[in-house]
Amino acid sequence: MIAGGNEHLPANIGFIGLGAMGFWMAANLRQKLPPSTVLYINDVVQEAVTSFMVQFSHLGPVFPTKSAADMVANCDVIISIVPEGKHVAQIFRTDPGGALSIPWHVRGKLFIECSTIDIETSKAVAEAVTGLGGTFVDAPVSGGPMGSQAGTLTFMMGVGEGHPRKGEMDNIIRLMGKNLFACGGPTLGLATKVCNNYISGTIAIATSEGFNLAMKLGLDPRTFHKVLNVSTGGSWVNAHCNPVPGIDPKSPASNDYAGGFKVQFMRKDYNLAIEAAKMADANLYLGPAGLDVYTGAAADPACVDRDSRVVYRYIGGNEEWMGRNASKM
Repeated sequence: MIAGGNEHLPANIGFIGLGAMGFWMAANLRQKLPPSTVLYINDVVQEAVTSFMVQFSHLGPVFPTKSAADMVANCDVIISIVPEGKHVAQIFRTDPGGALSIPWHVRGKLFIECSTIDIETSKAVAEAVTGLGGTFVDAPVSGGPMGSQAGTLTFMMGVGEGHPRKGEMDNIIRLMGKNLFACGGPTLGLATKVCNNYISGTIAIATSEGFNLAMKLGLDPRTFHKVLNVSTGGSWVNAHCNPVPGIDPKSPASNDYAGGFKVQFMRKDYNLAIEAAKMADANLYLGPAGLDVYTGAAADPACVDRDSRVVYRYIGGNEEWMGRNASKM
């Protein structure tokens, strides 16, 4: 169990969003929370709710809720992770069923919002929650579905180290993640995540292009992979999620790019970085070209719904190299 003991955990927690990331984040909560803690769950896809109940309700009480309003009425802490800003706005609406529809239920509650969305929406929701006496923190995550399942996610929290509820946040978040960063204040968690994904997405394109060029010049990609791992062109993408099928058997690329971080989500995050750059008057010279790649890949039937490193396929990378090199293995 986490440092600080069970006495610092709430008696009930709500979780909204059981997608590729949220399902396993909630699973880690249920597995690591005391059996007496009640976990409330909500998702627009009923199959996800049913699957979660079947797999994890034996570990402690798990109750589905019909709406965000029901969850806020029953929970002291509410965690959410959904695809886009419009979905966050839908959760935190003030009309019936919305999280903010009954103002006195919001007071004193802690909302940990883990979606990667536009800064403007997050700021508006934070102000609405704070205005009703609740506490809101943007806390987007990095690590992908594999990190979510393993409980090793990185959380980028829009709070300063001196926030009065940071200890409470840390105790809960440590059940789902390994690396926690207080990034300074409201929306700065999102700013950190958007910048991270811009860098990661750009590196994925560069790595794909570099491998494609190296192979066309006659280099065995296995050799090139080893060189990059100890050279300046190396990266997390090369080492842990290589875009070339067959380099890393555990990489989505080696499983027809199944699983991982979907290319359309990377396209969304990449665009968020470009929009943030416009707002901050910051130059992104590689941004427009990178966005074109992800926009095209996200619209390509051969790439959509696959891991974002499928950009290697989109740029025409050789996926059948193993057949020609099998005799050299």
